[in-house]
Amino acid sequence: MSFFLKTKRLDISSGGEPTAVMNQAEAESYGILAGDRVELYLPNGKRQVVTMEVSESRVLPGQLGLWQEAASACRCKDGTIVEAQLLSRPPSIQAIRQKLLGKELNYEQVYSIISDIVEGNLSPVETTYYVASGFVKPNSDQELFYLTRAIAETGEQINLPIEVVDKHSIGGLPGNRTTMLVTPIIASLGLYMPKTSSRAITSPAGTADTMEVLAPVSFSMSEIRQIVKKTRACLVWGGGLNIAPADDKIIRLSRPLALEPYDKMLVSIMAKKVAMGVDYLVIDMPVGATAKVQTKKMANLLSAKFVYLGRKFGMKVKVIKTLAREPIGRGIGPALEARDVLRVLQQKKLKPDDLQTKAIYLAGELLELKGYCRRGEGERVARRQIESGAAWRKMQEIIAAQGGEPNIDSEAVAGGTYRYEIHALRDGQITLINNQAINEICMNLGAPQEKLAGLHLHVRWGQKVKKGDKLFTLYAPSQARLDLGITAYERTEVISII
Repeated sequence: MSFFLKTKRLDISSGGEPTAVMNQAEAESYGILAGDRVELYLPNGKRQVVTMEVSESRVLPGQLGLWQEAASACRCKDGTIVEAQLLSRPPSIQAIRQKLLGKELNYEQVYSIISDIVEGNLSPVETTYYVASGFVKPNSDQELFYLTRAIAETGEQINLPIEVVDKHSIGGLPGNRTTMLVTPIIASLGLYMPKTSSRAITSPAGTADTMEVLAPVSFSMSEIRQIVKKTRACLVWGGGLNIAPADDKIIRLSRPLALEPYDKMLVSIMAKKVAMGVDYLVIDMPVGATAKVQTKKMANLLSAKFVYLGRKFGMKVKVIKTLAREPIGRGIGPALEARDVLRVLQQKKLKPDDLQTKAIYLAGELLELKGYCRRGEGERVARRQIESGAAWRKMQEIIAAQGGEPNIDSEAVAGGTYRYEIHALRDGQITLINNQAINEICMNLGAPQEKLAGLHLHVRWGQKVKKGDKLFTLYAPSQARLDLGITAYERTEVISII
């Protein structure tokens, strides 16, 4: 049944979903409840789906109040007459109900849910119910496969006509910017590694944030294809593409309640690898008490699921569990991590050896997984590309292709900041470096939004120090930000000395 209303713009934001409001009494007469989806037929011939709210006083009978997002989408003046129809409940709602009852879903049901999330046909509340349904009955491996496939298929896919290799870290460890080393190592050997990475949300820097210190990272899919065609690789931000669009919406709803973080992480990573056409994948999984994955038992469970999903998509996957005892590299924060990467590529005296060693190891594993070289030869080949300068020359090509300055020096990326040194208060040996505390301090300093914010470590786990030795230096773009970082440092223990 159609009904007609006059629009009224309201200075209220929904924070995302286009939302409208009807007079409560009138809404009841049409059988419309808060949260229902209504399709508007606009005078310009376009249609817009809105989520309904009801109010006793904000709008009069005959009016349709448009919240800011809905008003922007509809682009109509106050008093415009629009036709409205209540949308019938889609099959995805029935599928969500089945999941809430503990039933296992088939692919058609999972696809209906994911496609409706992408199209905006499910409200945030309905999507949250789906995310939470995993607590009633955890997703089976088969459902994880269906979910990964559906998320990949409802977005754009790169479909390069060549074999693609990739390396991915699940995160949770400060620094650890190995991707920016593995990528030019691999590409310098003639292999294709189109790397799309995320920005940091709950950490001081992601690969995209760090690469952005050196070159732009936001490109269309066609532009990425051109960069890859020219250089065999890229280091770009995946969030600007239409790759796995349902994943972004699910993550936004999952994070506040910490719903099923591991399953969602698995699907999020693998759906994007499928969309990018990856054939060979090495997963770096840091494991430790202050990392994202904290136990060997969980690491083994996740490893098995990664390999299972890879096999279902014809992708060879190897998971490498690494000890997350301390940050990898010396710098934490976009510019400081970029400096570490360049110091390794340019083979500077101050290069962080642990970052170089780990990147060579991961690149070697990827080369052997691909079959580029014999078992046991990968690290030697990868080290040669670093030490000969071949990897740096390839990185220069990538930076230039993405619009950056290819001749940038490592020491030019982290200057002009406010600094504060932290010194040891006693003699002893370092027995703990708290990764989570480091993340918190760096974010208070302004990272990742402020590229120059972060922390530089002067010591390592197990090292003996004397009273007065430098432990780490805080970097901030302003005194105000530096004060916030110092306050965060004073309220937590970053380094334990016994």
